[in-house]
Amino acid sequence: MTDAPAPHPPPTEHPPTEHHGAAPRSVRAAVLTVSDTRTPETDTSGAYLLSELRAHGHEVTGYRVVPDEADEIRRALGELMQGAVVVISSGGTGITGRDVTIPVVESLLTKPMPGFGELFRMLSYREVGGAAMLSRAVGGLAGGTLLFALPGSLNAVQTAWTGLLRDELGHLAFEVARHGQPGGQPGGGS
Repeated sequence: MTDAPAPHPPPTEHPPTEHHGAAPRSVRAAVLTVSDTRTPETDTSGAYLLSELRAHGHEVTGYRVVPDEADEIRRALGELMQGAVVVISSGGTGITGRDVTIPVVESLLTKPMPGFGELFRMLSYREVGGAAMLSRAVGGLAGGTLLFALPGSLNAVQTAWTGLLRDELGHLAFEVARHGQPGGQPGGGS
C-alpha cells in the first residue's frame, strides 16, 4: 500500500509589478463559444465568462455562439477582434474530428504565448489528472488582439479564468499596447 501523493499547494500570491500598476482597469473583451449543441440560453461557459468580465469591470464588446466549423469560427473571431483587446473562446479544443478551434486560432496568431497552454494544462492536471493532456488550449496575439482558446467545459473555463486570466487581463493589455504591435492595434484586429 502506498501513500497518496500530497496535494499541490495553491499558487502563491505574487506582488504586483510596476506594469500591473500601469495596466488599465477595464479591457474591451469579447467571448466566443464554439459548440454544435449549445445556444446562448444553454451556454454556461460563455455566461460565466461574460459575468466574470463584467463583474471585474471589463467592457464586453461582443458575444457569439457558433458551430464547430472552421469558416464560422474564423469569421466570428475576425468580427469580434475588431472591437476587442482580448477575445476568449471556449470549445473545440480537444482531439476529436470536430474540434477545429485550435487550428483556426493558431492560423491567426502572430505571437504565440506557449506559456498560456502550458500553465492551463498544469492547473488542469491538478484537477483532472492525465486527462489534462487532451486539452490543446492556446493563447497569443493576433495582430494587436489577444486570443485565448479554452476548452468548453465550465470547470475548464473557471480554471483558466481564476488561475490565469482574471488577474492578468489588464497587464496583458498594457504589454500589448506599450510599444505597439506590428500588424494591428489592440481592438483593431489584424
